[in-house]
Amino acid sequence: MTQTEFKHRIRISKTDLEGKNPLEYALQDMKGIGRAMARAVIRVTELDPKQQAGYLADEDVLKIESVLEDPATHGIPSWMFNRKKDVYSGLDKHLIETDLVLTVQEDITNMKKIRCYKGIRHELRLPCRGQRTRGSFRKGTSMGVKRKK
Repeated sequence: MTQTEFKHRIRISKTDLEGKNPLEYALQDMKGIGRAMARAVIRVTELDPKQQAGYLADEDVLKIESVLEDPATHGIPSWMFNRKKDVYSGLDKHLIETDLVLTVQEDITNMKKIRCYKGIRHELRLPCRGQRTRGSFRKGTSMGVKRKK
């Protein structure tokens, strides 16, 4: 490829990625794609991870998008997916970008609705994972210690 075919921004799955970054790191800029998934996608599509993303051909972009849409059919193991045993469908899925954000919001809303412990903690804007709250998470209505004058 020549230098003139370089694209400063490439669009993969409704996301603009920097063309100057190596492909492995450019894919990690997408929400829901981490280091392991980016490497798996590159391995399946047989692309060079060190190649700058701006030099990708349109066919390569389509290959990457097809792998991201349904990674299971391309041989990526289900333990790498970010949504195992979906509540509604029962399938293992890998969600990216807006699908991931909307699904997480829906899960939190559902937890609030059924009034489970995590849902109540989300409503109160407190941590859900067992952190101590004596010194942390004190923003908002909580008062500090008042000093004598």
